[in-house]
Amino acid sequence: MSQSQSVRAAPDLHILPGTPLAPVPAAVRYWLFGIAGLCFAIAVVGAITRLTESGLSMVEWKPLLQDIPPLTDAQWQVVFGKYQLSPQYLQVTHGMSLAEFQGIFWWEWTHRLIAQLIGVAFAVPFVYFLIRRQLPKRLIPYLVGLFVLGGLQGLLGWAMVASGLVDRPSVSHYRLAAHLSMDLTIYALTLWTAFFVTRPRSTALTPAEHQPILQKHAALGLAALAITMVWGAFTAGLRAGLVYNTFPMMGGSFAPPDVLALHPWWSNFLENHGAVQFTHRMLAMTTGLILIALALRLRAPAVAPELRKLATLLFVIVLLQIGLGIETVINQVPVWLGALHQANAIFLLGIVVRTLFLLRAPTAAKFKPRLVVAA
Repeated sequence: MSQSQSVRAAPDLHILPGTPLAPVPAAVRYWLFGIAGLCFAIAVVGAITRLTESGLSMVEWKPLLQDIPPLTDAQWQVVFGKYQLSPQYLQVTHGMSLAEFQGIFWWEWTHRLIAQLIGVAFAVPFVYFLIRRQLPKRLIPYLVGLFVLGGLQGLLGWAMVASGLVDRPSVSHYRLAAHLSMDLTIYALTLWTAFFVTRPRSTALTPAEHQPILQKHAALGLAALAITMVWGAFTAGLRAGLVYNTFPMMGGSFAPPDVLALHPWWSNFLENHGAVQFTHRMLAMTTGLILIALALRLRAPAVAPELRKLATLLFVIVLLQIGLGIETVINQVPVWLGALHQANAIFLLGIVVRTLFLLRAPTAAKFKPRLVVAA
């Protein structure tokens, strides 16, 4: 071997949590964080689209052509004419002017454009990194799975819109919840992947005897937050946030008077406006307590500084989210406050995902190195 060559040990490539992973180029990490950022952005724009009643302004789905908006008065009249045949126009916005229509059209158009941008921003770099062999082999199927989920998200988005174009002037709140849940799932999985390629080997950040229970606590917090966000989507889809605008009482009592107005009784918590808002409130408070308790436990002196700082952020963002939720209800869900409430919830989700990631079991150094000759 010449002097210009050396022998170094490189670990086998793995993607399972807690196992070694060869160094990944920084560009891959930035790409994954960028995709997560786009998922965050589209969820916020989606909230504004929903709050401004813009989601049904585009009554056709043309994935390859919808990025070209109307450019002439004649084209605007054609698009507006199609909207005028929709249930929303006939039952809710009848008499809307073209200028008013353009105001809601641009939000939905922007929402769909970002969706296409996410697909391109994922696929093009993925192919580039694949050709350059900069992706660990065991990471590739996982990334392909994320891309497939993105495609399914697009189909689910159109299924949601289509539910409001037949005989009702609004989309199905079940499909809305599924659409949001899919986006947040992609967001969380992409974040986890980005965290993993950034730091593939977990280190002990908590005492060994406390790590399992803290990990279960964080997993419980993540599950509770996910369920709360689903009921938040139900509340938004039914416009249930406009029914009772006081806190903590609802209609003069702790629970709304009509909480069990529907039959069978369990359907109230899925379709009764007052009961759905009440359920969201109770879930939010329960989740808040779970996450606050987790943050306090992670502030223990024996916990590593990195995790303690994250716990402080978690504590602050949970309190902020509760405050935003209360203000949103009291003020009858103004667009800016409703969008901020959702944005903070997604940020909170990212913090909980990060917390759970850092609470992984430390990596056992049980892998066989392979020799690589490097020039």
